[in-house]
Amino acid sequence: MSHVEDELNSQPECWIRAAEEAGRHGDALPGAGERVAIVGCGTSYFMAQAVAALREAAGQGETDAFAASEFPRGRSYDRVVALTRSGTTTEVLDLLGQLRGTTRTTALTADPATPVMTAADDLVVLDFADERSVVQTRFATTALTLLRAHLGLHTDAVVADARTALASPLPEGLVDCTQFSFLGRGWSVGLASEAGLKMREASLSWTEAYPAMEYRHGPISVTTEGTATWMLGEAPAGLAEQVRTTGARWVEGTLDPLAELVRVQRLAVAVAAHRGLDPDRPRHLTRSVILAD
Repeated sequence: MSHVEDELNSQPECWIRAAEEAGRHGDALPGAGERVAIVGCGTSYFMAQAVAALREAAGQGETDAFAASEFPRGRSYDRVVALTRSGTTTEVLDLLGQLRGTTRTTALTADPATPVMTAADDLVVLDFADERSVVQTRFATTALTLLRAHLGLHTDAVVADARTALASPLPEGLVDCTQFSFLGRGWSVGLASEAGLKMREASLSWTEAYPAMEYRHGPISVTTEGTATWMLGEAPAGLAEQVRTTGARWVEGTLDPLAELVRVQRLAVAVAAHRGLDPDRPRHLTRSVILAD
């Protein structure tokens, strides 16, 4: 078993622990009414998008998500939350350094013994969700679960859905598909982008991701026999039928969107195996992007 397989299979237990620990991190996490920005790179950026949508929808306050390199320096926030598995990513550390003394910052990380320990004002450590694989799975979803629980939006049903996602067979024929489109709505738009990234990283697949209602505005033109369109969450009326008429496979998201992401992680590993690839060592990638001065 690869590291990524072992790590993605441990997600239900990680989510349970994160939900249990959310209460004791309350002072380090955004409070109701705060104007907040959540930043990250790669997978962490997509998790930031999901959390921002969840927080605003819950009425907790204006919340934006940015790639750390694209943070608008002139904009004012009560708190900036940085998601960083390694605690060493250059863009995140640079941003935290620039905000020191002007904006309160919180870092969620898997490894406190890194520069992020002193770069952020507050630190939340999820070391039990750290990973050996380059490809992120459990840290990202565990960080999202912690923040979801902080918002009062996590339930035991999410963990049950994750167990179902791990135990149920994947839809037949997906590993042979030549292209994958992932769709989301609201907070699951970020998850759809992450699903596409997982497939690209682990299996070198051609993938795209969109808000579900945007799919008809051009992207559906790539849909045909041999491709798959996967919905994370509830689909817009009529979209499934429209995709099926193209000859493409439609994958209905019947589980909680975060659990659906677990299914996609499994698919990424399965496609990698089908193509003779090592999902722990995707080409051209490292566990953290550290840039020279």
